[in-house]
Amino acid sequence: MPSATDAAPDAPSGALAPLRIPVFRMLWSAWLTANLCLWMNDVAAAWVMTTLSTDPALVALVQTASTLPVFLLGLPSGALADIVNRRRWFMFTQLWVAAVGVVLAAVSMAGLLTAPLLLALVFVNGIGLAMRWPVFAAIVPELVGKRELSAALALNGVAMNASRIAGPIAAGAIIASLGSAWVFALNAVLSVMASYLVWRWRYEPRHSALPGERFVGAMRVGVQHVRESPGMRIVLLRVFVFFLQATALIALLPIEAQRLQGGGAGTFTLLLACMGAGAIAAALALPQLRARWDRDQLVEYGTLINAAAMTGVALSPNVWTAAPLMVLGGAAWISVANSLTITAQLTLPNWVRARGMSIYQMALMAGNAVGAALWGQIASLTDVRTSLLAAAATAVLLVLLLRRHRLEAVPTEDHTPQPVKIDPPPAFEIAPEAGPVMVTIEYFVDEADAAEFAAVMRDSRRARLRQGALSWGLLHDSTDPRRHLEYFVDESWVEHQRRIDRITASDMQLRQRRLAFHKGSEPPRVRRYVGETLPD
Repeated sequence: MPSATDAAPDAPSGALAPLRIPVFRMLWSAWLTANLCLWMNDVAAAWVMTTLSTDPALVALVQTASTLPVFLLGLPSGALADIVNRRRWFMFTQLWVAAVGVVLAAVSMAGLLTAPLLLALVFVNGIGLAMRWPVFAAIVPELVGKRELSAALALNGVAMNASRIAGPIAAGAIIASLGSAWVFALNAVLSVMASYLVWRWRYEPRHSALPGERFVGAMRVGVQHVRESPGMRIVLLRVFVFFLQATALIALLPIEAQRLQGGGAGTFTLLLACMGAGAIAAALALPQLRARWDRDQLVEYGTLINAAAMTGVALSPNVWTAAPLMVLGGAAWISVANSLTITAQLTLPNWVRARGMSIYQMALMAGNAVGAALWGQIASLTDVRTSLLAAAATAVLLVLLLRRHRLEAVPTEDHTPQPVKIDPPPAFEIAPEAGPVMVTIEYFVDEADAAEFAAVMRDSRRARLRQGALSWGLLHDSTDPRRHLEYFVDESWVEHQRRIDRITASDMQLRQRRLAFHKGSEPPRVRRYVGETLPD
């Protein structure tokens, strides 16, 4: 299996190069099918809602109901994707979506569908998305090298946006000829097909002598890793604020399509298809775009172009002026999303990738959900045009406010696992759940180097906590100004072993930076203390 560390992260790669890898090609087909179901379901649900209610806020809430589960359940899903068999979990998510499709079809055919029930079922369907996205995001870097990662993520965008074209067209045709219930039924069939494709994948999980992580502990470590990662904090901020304003166009598009001259279901379908076409074209051109602009420029230019497209659609008198603007908006959308996603992927090591990407997706969907509700409410109080113009103005303001939070400032780390043994080894048998475990490391540092040593230890603190340590501290000996004592605490002996198992090449480089300050005649003294249970 190709390694995700084979090449430099920004080395050029052909747009279609990852499809030469058979496993990636098969799973990409499953992803394409899954997203086809997603768009068909969202389009059908949004259009059905316009027949059940004319309230713009209620129509926009379809988007909120679809994306809110990712915000609420993304982290538990990511934790499960990191600690269970990813192939089986991926299959289960597709079967979940198929079951919801069957229920939606049955309720629609029985004529029992109401606006609240539709929102509830869209929410339940969104749970499938919440469970599916982290596991697929974690799988992709295992299938391709760093050189192909950007192209692989762009191809995922192609799959999503090809389905954005095919899904609405298929959904619109089925709604017009057979009714919305048959769209939901087809979704169920296609989801089963996607599950079959995943079943064919012969996944080889990484084996470890350590027992699997506990569910709650895995979530704690995932949150802690992201919190202590400066790069992930920047990415989460940027993805939230982009989708906060960009989602206005998608959330209000069903009503905007009706406003345009001669508008209707066909107009809505055409505008979505145009946006998808623009995204596909930009995704295939991303290798050339990246050779010309860095990720920060792509995010800024993409945000401004998307704002311009929203403004143009808001002021368009008919579909013929709105359609090319939707193409432009789709191209901008994928350029921003791909730049943010690849930065997140390169920032995360594999052992926590699903959890980290689930938190990334939570930030994205939080922006989507909050934005959809916000711009829908503004449209209810004013009108759709005013809401879209306000979202576009917000985008320009956010670009100016966030220029200091640069993606290119995020350092690229080498996440290659490094074999490290516990030294010195324990002198007695320690039960896996014994703990907590305190580790102390003694350094002797010249007083003239104290400030630089403190800066390195700040980075060490982040690294220890990202690996899963419960707490960290640095003590200065009051009787010897050269003596410094680093300590950190792990929850148990097995968690201590697990943290050591997570050490990467970048962590080893940081270790060498620490050791460079040590002036003792012997290497830094390391001691491990295991908590004891006292009798009552």
